[in-house]
This record gives sequence, structure tokens and C-alpha cells, in this order.
Amino acid sequence: MATLATTHASPSIFGGVMIIGGTIIGAGMFSLPVVMSGAWFFWSIAALLVTWFCMLHSGLMILEANLNYRVGSSFDTVTKDLLGKGWNLINGLSIAFVLYILTYAYISASGSVIHHTLGKMSVDFPARFAGLIFALVVAFIVWISTRAVSRMTTIVLGAKILTFFMTFGGLMWHVEPATLLDSKAINPSYLPYLFMTLPFCLASFGYHGNVPSLMKYYGKDPQTIKRCLIWGTLMALVLYIIWLVGSMGNIPRSDFIAIAYKGGNIDVLVGALSGVLNSRTLDLLLIVFSNFAVASSFLGVTLGLFDYLADLFKFDDSPVGRLNTALVTFIPPMLGGVIWPDGFIYAIGFAGLAATIWAAIVPALLAKASRKKFGSPTYRVWGGNKMIVLILIFGVTNAAIHILSSFDLLPVYH
Repeated sequence: MATLATTHASPSIFGGVMIIGGTIIGAGMFSLPVVMSGAWFFWSIAALLVTWFCMLHSGLMILEANLNYRVGSSFDTVTKDLLGKGWNLINGLSIAFVLYILTYAYISASGSVIHHTLGKMSVDFPARFAGLIFALVVAFIVWISTRAVSRMTTIVLGAKILTFFMTFGGLMWHVEPATLLDSKAINPSYLPYLFMTLPFCLASFGYHGNVPSLMKYYGKDPQTIKRCLIWGTLMALVLYIIWLVGSMGNIPRSDFIAIAYKGGNIDVLVGALSGVLNSRTLDLLLIVFSNFAVASSFLGVTLGLFDYLADLFKFDDSPVGRLNTALVTFIPPMLGGVIWPDGFIYAIGFAGLAATIWAAIVPALLAKASRKKFGSPTYRVWGGNKMIVLILIFGVTNAAIHILSSFDLLPVYH
């Protein structure tokens, strides 16, 4: 995410809402219909609502703790002071792990999307090399400067929003109620597959690293920042629901088994939607949107990882220093993309596992420690200790679910 400049005029709430919404909504949304196909529509909506509620409040807990420190204080500063070096190390490792895993996920996703796009032009280009080339382009943009990333992200984000509404407005017209409600299924089972969806939902509501940046943007104005978090996360929730209606209302539940079997990558899902829609215009819009979605997510995540590693290894901002940072940032996930090009779904899931630490467990512990040390005089999240316990349970449950699924101890829809 680009560094936000502090201004003397009171910035509009719209900017903060777009920062939060733009951070959350990305290529990760393409994984949702695939991983939610077992639980299907209504249980998936329930999972999204629960996750939205918990992730909103964990973000507000970060805000509560952050307000007791100077403007510009990072996650690192607050965690080290309130929870000690041990928790700060765990938190730092989880942040690095999430950003590396997501960078790999978007290399995988970009390769599949470019492969699918070129395939429509009768050009057969291997997905793993397409992802590698795209990663090199992004690495070059990130190496140039943060301003270059910011400008490119603004262009891509605007195009993504435009194509989103054009694409999903068209998808909604083709929704079949019988398909969406799975009404033709005989003795269907949905509930056993619900728990599998939660880590993916958690990974799809990640914005917590932006909370200190919003305080830098708006100053110590908790009510304005609170509204940014509420409306930004609500915008993402609504768009996710529209996406589920558009995808699950067009692709029968049983067809998702084959999509998941092929790795569940973006090109497979877009190809399945294209097959049932029989609309060249919508097909083109889907392809364009998927390209912009991957590009914006890729730029945002890699810039975050780049800045984090530059600070961690104390690389300077000279061309040589930025080159060193770029090498550390991009080489590990690029190797992963070449060796295992179809790991998008798995990578998003592992990001959800690590994100439970810094987006759920640590925020709850920060709020508890902050109240004990400072009393949280400026702002306090409602619900008292019960809300803190709820967020902790949510985080631990997500971690347990992912570990169980890794050992094939949870039911899988197939």
C-alpha cells in the first residue's frame, strides 16, 4: 500500500473507505465460490457475515490500541510495547508469511489469467512462464518507486471497479434461481462443509495493516476511522455477496467439483462461467476484470512486502538498496510459482491460517493489554471482555480448522 501523506485539511471519509475496500477486494475473491461450493449459498453468506463482524471488530481493536501511541506508530511498535518481544516476533513472522504466501498466490493467479487470456487469442503460452514474466514486470515497477506503484495502482483500481460493475451487472441477468438454490439436488448436504470456508473468508477480509496508515491520514480521529472501517468492510461484504450470487447462480454446484479438481485457479472458474453464459461480451469483461483484479492485488501485496523487508533488513532507498529489497521480495515466491504454478487456492488458505495471528488473535490481545496499561481513554470497542473473548475464539477456531483440513480431517466436497 502506498504511504499516505498527512494533510492539514480534514480528508474526506471517501478516501479512507476506498483504501479499506480497495485493499480487501482483490483476486482472492475468485477463490470464494470454489471453496464455498460445498456449503453453498446460504451457509456461505452466514460464514461471510460472521467473518465480516469479527474482522471489523478486530480492526477496531487495533485502532483502540494504536490511539495510545504517536501518529505513525506501526504494528511493530505497538505490539512490542504492549505484548513484548516474543509476541512481536510471532506477529512479525506471521505478517511476512502472509505477504510472501499472497505474493506467490498472485504469481500463480496471474499466470493462469494470462494463459487463459492468450488462449482466447489462440496463443498457447505456459501459465508458469506467464506468471514469471508478470512478476518481473511488477518487480520493476516496485523497484522504480512507491510513487510508480501508487500511480499504477490508481489506474488499475479504477479499471477494476468499472469492469466489476459491468461484468457482474451482466452476470446477475443470467442468474438461474434453481441453480442458486440448488433446488434440483436430492438429499443435499451443506453444513459439514461450512467450517472449511472460514479460513478463506478470513483471508478475504484482510485490511488490518492499513489501520495505522489511516491514523496517519486522519490523525487521532477514532470516529472517522471507525466509519472508514465500517463502510469499507461493508462494501467488500456486499460485493462478495453479489459475486456469490453471480457465480453460484450460473454454475451448478456439481460443476464446482471439476473446477476444484483442476486447482480452482482463476482461469478455470472464468472458463466455466464463459461456458454457461454463451455471451462473448460477458466473456471478454470477465477476462478483463480478472486481469485487473490480479494486477491490483499483486501490486498492493508486493509493495507491502517490499516495504516490510526493506525495514526488516535495513536496506536503504537507493537504487542498489531497492534492488536488494526487490530480490529478497520476489525471488522466493517466483521460484514457488515456477515449481508449483497451480497453488492459488492452497496459498490463499495458508494465508488465512497465518492471518489469524495478526488479524484476529493479536488485535484482541492488544485491546486487552491496552485497556490494562492506558485505560483506552480516547476510544474503546464496545462489548467489553466478551467481545475480546469472541475475537480470540474466532481466531483460534480458524487456525484449528486449517490445521484439521491440512491433515484431511474435515469433510471435502467432491
